[in-house]
Amino acid sequence: MRILLVEDDMRLADTLAEALTDQRYVVDVVTDGETGWDRLKVLDYDLMLLDVMLPELDGVSLCQRLRSHGYSMPVLLMTACDTSTDKINGLDAGADDYVVKPVDLGELFARIRALLRRGSVCSPPILEWGNLRLDPSTYEVSYAQNRLHLTPKEYSLLELLLRNGRRVLSRSVIIERVWSLEAPPDECTVKVHIRSLRQKLKSVGANEDLIETVHGMGYRLKELVGNR
Repeated sequence: MRILLVEDDMRLADTLAEALTDQRYVVDVVTDGETGWDRLKVLDYDLMLLDVMLPELDGVSLCQRLRSHGYSMPVLLMTACDTSTDKINGLDAGADDYVVKPVDLGELFARIRALLRRGSVCSPPILEWGNLRLDPSTYEVSYAQNRLHLTPKEYSLLELLLRNGRRVLSRSVIIERVWSLEAPPDECTVKVHIRSLRQKLKSVGANEDLIETVHGMGYRLKELVGNR
């Protein structure tokens, strides 16, 4: 899941980005509303975490612009003013929810999970491929009921593969979806993570080629027996 964080207080932005990354989200950070708008036009985000008081274009105005152009992603506002007027203005502008600064991380995570569930009611809650099972709500991964302990990047990579099944994902697409724009790796890093993920899957009984390499193109999950 990819989140756009629009916050001009860099200390707070860094803290929130680190905390959200630990929760297995990919986070891109911008510091003003206009840059946030430009970023939304070129990348697909699952949720926007948006400060109200911003330079160039404030959060309420950005939210209004977002909705007027047909964007439907969940928007979670952050406001330093715990008053009914600010909350009403934000919700009327098209925001889905709000949190009050100073932000309580537990509450923030819960509200984000609720908004993402609301926005993906048609998606299966559990991702499965044969004996492989990933629960996005608890971040638990297992193969034939054997738990896998994955790093955040390994988890995000496996979730991306499960959501795409037999669709081939190039290394550049994987980098775009799993890493933030502020710290994109080279393509060799993707190979390293794929190798580590394969080893961990093999250690719990999965076939070594569960994640297939399509030479010159990218990676996908191996076709399940009986699906031909």
